[in-house]
Amino acid sequence: MNYYLNRFSVREQLIADKVASDVGIIVVIPCFNEPNLVSSLQSLAHCDLPSCGVEVITVINASEIAKEVEIQQNKQTFIQAKKWMKENQQRKIKFYFLDENQLPAKDAGVGLARKIGMDEAVRRLETINNPNGIILCFDADAKCDTNYLVEVEKHFIKHSRTLACSIHFEHPIEGDEFSDKIYNGILQYELHLRYYKNAINYCGLPYAFHTIGSSMAVRSITYQKQNGMNKRKAGEDFYFLHKIIPLGNFTELKTTKVIPSPRVSERVPFGTGKAIQNWLNEDKEELLSYSIKSFIDLKQFCDRVADLYTHEITIPKTVQAFLTTIDFEVNLLKIRKNSTSTTHFVKLFYNWFNAFKVLKYIHFARDNYYSDIPVFKGANELLMLLGEQEQHSLKVLLLKYRAIDTN
Repeated sequence: MNYYLNRFSVREQLIADKVASDVGIIVVIPCFNEPNLVSSLQSLAHCDLPSCGVEVITVINASEIAKEVEIQQNKQTFIQAKKWMKENQQRKIKFYFLDENQLPAKDAGVGLARKIGMDEAVRRLETINNPNGIILCFDADAKCDTNYLVEVEKHFIKHSRTLACSIHFEHPIEGDEFSDKIYNGILQYELHLRYYKNAINYCGLPYAFHTIGSSMAVRSITYQKQNGMNKRKAGEDFYFLHKIIPLGNFTELKTTKVIPSPRVSERVPFGTGKAIQNWLNEDKEELLSYSIKSFIDLKQFCDRVADLYTHEITIPKTVQAFLTTIDFEVNLLKIRKNSTSTTHFVKLFYNWFNAFKVLKYIHFARDNYYSDIPVFKGANELLMLLGEQEQHSLKVLLLKYRAIDTN
């Protein structure tokens, strides 16, 4: 048996159907308490088809202690999805549904659901000896452009050394499906995500990428080498991708887009749906985000990191105070000792001072030095630091950041 599956898989084989020899992309969708799964399936079914075969595995899941109404919704979703599948099954794209309504309460959640589906994708790709096959992560309330599957295939062919990639996403920010309050909230929340990612890039850090669960892809072999998906109940995407990004050859797919839902959700303890729920509960006009000052201080530090290989440097007080909480001096000595050159030192340093520590620093700076500010203000201040003009409307500001992220 395959080493990864033998060691780390939480399930035996779940899909009995033979895998077509040309399958190169498997889409995995975790689905919990989701009434509109069929809309997402239709979005995938309407895609232009790539040259390789495609499978879509939906993991309809719930905890063993889930509420009865959630279990009933899952059962209804399963019936609707199976009915839809019979009417829409295609030769080049096949849909499968896994019934996982008794997950252990300790681990039940989106991480475990993704893992079950992604592990099954590994198993199916291994069956046809295709370890370089692509596992695509999607969400049960997301949609995509019609060129989504084609562009994913083209991206991994063109960038043959790519281990994984993030895919451009755009939440709907206007329309009649949701309330104006929700559209205003998701506009600011997406701006917050793009502000953070571009602020990390401004600092010169090597892991300035979006980590959105519905908008990522990974080669099966890479997934296996990093011991697969974690079982986190939220943030599984951030932790998963930040194990892969330091390996190098992580890319961004900018020629298509995923359209995540902005709807309210209590399904995970944080993330988009929870953020919108909090936004509605707090009834505020402005969404708060991190102060630009935290990033300016961090950039001053990052600009001098290479110098740390040979001598001490002056470090901004916010960064210095944080570093004392993570044994900076001890770790710096170890990194220097193990480095063979300045370039090697910088690589090892950022393996230690990773995305998790940076996020902790930002929270530390917020709690002890710089209070949160309106995301509109922070994103505009960063924009001007990048040499761009200040924008005077939220929508135009977000569109500007989307343009930056797709250039």
